[in-house]
Amino acid sequence: MSYTQLAEGQRYQIDALRKTGKSQREIARLLSVSSSTISRELQRNSQEGCYCAPLAQLASEERRCFAAKARKMTSELVARIEELLRLDWSPELISGWLRKEEGIRISHERIYQHVWEDYRLGGDLFRHLRRGGKPYRPQKQRKDASRSRIPHRIGIEERPEIVDERARIGDWEVDTVLGSRSGAALVTLVERKSRFTLIGKVGRRFADLVRDTIIRLLGPHRGKLFTATGDNGSEFVEHGRISKALDLDFYFARPYSAWERGTNEQTNGLIRQYLPKGMDLEEVAEEELDWIMDRLNQRPRKCLDFKTPYEVFYEDADRKAA
Repeated sequence: MSYTQLAEGQRYQIDALRKTGKSQREIARLLSVSSSTISRELQRNSQEGCYCAPLAQLASEERRCFAAKARKMTSELVARIEELLRLDWSPELISGWLRKEEGIRISHERIYQHVWEDYRLGGDLFRHLRRGGKPYRPQKQRKDASRSRIPHRIGIEERPEIVDERARIGDWEVDTVLGSRSGAALVTLVERKSRFTLIGKVGRRFADLVRDTIIRLLGPHRGKLFTATGDNGSEFVEHGRISKALDLDFYFARPYSAWERGTNEQTNGLIRQYLPKGMDLEEVAEEELDWIMDRLNQRPRKCLDFKTPYEVFYEDADRKAA
């Protein structure tokens, strides 16, 4: 059975059956509804752990009232949504940010509907979606490939637990993003707690060039450097010199375990929205990379309670200065 809306009478039945000691599964069977329907009803409409039918009905009616308002798309709301879409904000981000900052309740599904209505009328809003409206296709599992041995490699299993907790500013993930033809690549760095992003370009993915770029990018942030975590690519064999120059500890994720650097991988996906696969990165100017960094660092994130990476990255320093 799938989830269905409950009627007022059914809520009184649930209340009475619970008082007789019936389990959620038994109540669902007696009411001919899904067990998940009963579970969701109790989670949503209980007050301080106690389920009362009249209060549950009132809570449900209030929720439906708010939901009805959320579906109205005024011309002012449409203009606001389109403005944020053109900043490359996702529908989910727009929905959450509008609700938190402006008290506007609109679901991300409704925003997607508007995007595709615009598409059918010949509009271009869909181009501002992360994948340009293309369906996600998981990559085929790569075949094992030989990897260069990295001298003095320290594995992620030795990394301090505080890094996993994202409890401080100063723990970074690092990766490289390949282009095509010319061999130029990007070096991307993401701070784990704030998602603050730095991007640099190298003419080739050589270890010395990657080393110098990491030092250049992180150099201005020496007060916010504790650890860096990379993959096992040969471009990071100079990790010892990076650690010495920046006074940070460099760790390596396990082979074929991209989720151990999930923040960086997700950020690379955001960068690909502006610099798609197959693009010759040699043609990308530093000014364009600065623009992309600013775009990402000034974009509110749901995981940051709709603050921007810039705000979270610098809020500690601002608090101390105050």
